[in-house]
Order: sequence, then C-alpha cells, then structure tokens
Amino acid sequence: METWFDARSDYPFELFSFSHLVVLSIAFIGLLCIVLLKDRLGVNAQLFQWLRWLLLAILFVSEVSYQYWAVSHGFWSFSRHAPLHLCGVASLTAMIGLLTLRPFWIQVSFFIGIFPAILALVTPETPYDYQHFQFWVFFVQHTAISWACLLLGVTFFNTINIRSVFSIYALLLVYAAFIGFLVNPLMGSNYLYLAQRPSTASPLDFFGDGVWYYINLCLAALLLFLVQYLIFHWFIKKRHRERNNSK
Repeated sequence: METWFDARSDYPFELFSFSHLVVLSIAFIGLLCIVLLKDRLGVNAQLFQWLRWLLLAILFVSEVSYQYWAVSHGFWSFSRHAPLHLCGVASLTAMIGLLTLRPFWIQVSFFIGIFPAILALVTPETPYDYQHFQFWVFFVQHTAISWACLLLGVTFFNTINIRSVFSIYALLLVYAAFIGFLVNPLMGSNYLYLAQRPSTASPLDFFGDGVWYYINLCLAALLLFLVQYLIFHWFIKKRHRERNNSK
C-alpha cells in the first residue's frame, strides 16, 4: 500500500500498453452504454439517480484523494495541482451539474467535459503505470468526467441547443483569457496549455507556434463544439422527436 500511494514509482506509464488499452476500453464501453440506455435514463428515474450519485461520489473522491496525495508528500503547488485545466474545471462543473441539475451547469459540462476528457484518456499526461495511485486516480476521474457529462447531456437533451454552443464557447474564451493573461504569468503555470504544449504527444503538436498556436486553439475549440452539437442533435434530439412522432 505504501508503494502504491508513494510519491514516486518504478513503473513508468507506456502509451497504448495493455493497462492503457484496458482502461480505454472500459471508458468507451461506458460511454456506449450511456448512449444505448439514453431512453431508459429519461423514464427510469431510479437508474438515473443511481448513476447520478455514483458518478458524483467518484468525482468528489477522485479530486479530494489526488489533492491529499500531493499535499501528503509535500509537493503540492498551485501552479501544478489546482483544478484549472479544462478537465479539472469539467470535473467541478459536472459535480455541480449532477448535484443541482441546472441547465447552465449541464451545458457547460457537456461542451467542455466530453471531448477533453476523452482526449486526456487517449493521450494521458501521467507518469506511472497501474502499480501506482496516480494512474488510477487519473483514469478513474477522467472516465467519470466523460460519463457524467454525457449522462447529463443525454438525460436533459433539451438543454443542449445551438445557442448554448456559442454562449459556452464565449465563456470558455473569457476563462482562457483569464488563465492565459493573469494566472499562468503570475503563477508560472501552464493551465489550458496556453504557456506551452503538453509534454506528451497530443493533437496540439500540430497547432503551430506563436500566435498561430492560439488561433488554432480557438478555431479547434469552436469546431469541436459545433461537431459535438451536430452529432448530439442528429443521434439524440432528432431521433427522439422521430420516435415521439411515430407513436
């Protein structure tokens, strides 16, 4: 147990290793199940409530345990461990969304939580393999983020509309400006990867340098929001209306 929760590990993480593929498979199977169960989630309150509180508990325990791990080993710092990356923010908004079920938090979680969490799962920035706590807290938390955000979206699909695409995108730009112009320079941090690209291989490697890096970030975020909405509109909202009209 001491080795598992230790500050370091002798087992480095390897991209697309067997352990990585296993946790990826679990994450994607869960996402598929939520999509397939979307009709039952809307009418089966017991199933939704069970998933709602389970995911809320997982997100809360994951965040608290990660912060405790960093603090207990004496290397916690605001510049590295505050939940200010997009997935960290999505974890917080998903918890609020699961707790309150308010449309605003559902919209925010849906747009900023699903794709970033999936991208983090595919190209994780974690140093250790499954023999270490950090591996598990990373993959459990990011899996729970993607599941929770998708669960909120498919259950309360009427809250996701074209207006929410641009309102949440505008909010994201404001948040990015706050992080990029104030938090990162003052704290020497790299939240949202606005100071530099991730240390691991990721799609951001193709976004260029200098001002083009930021322009491409903004364009990619808008494109992802629109693609996500169109996919959701076609497979969830449109088909739901078609089923209702056929009854």
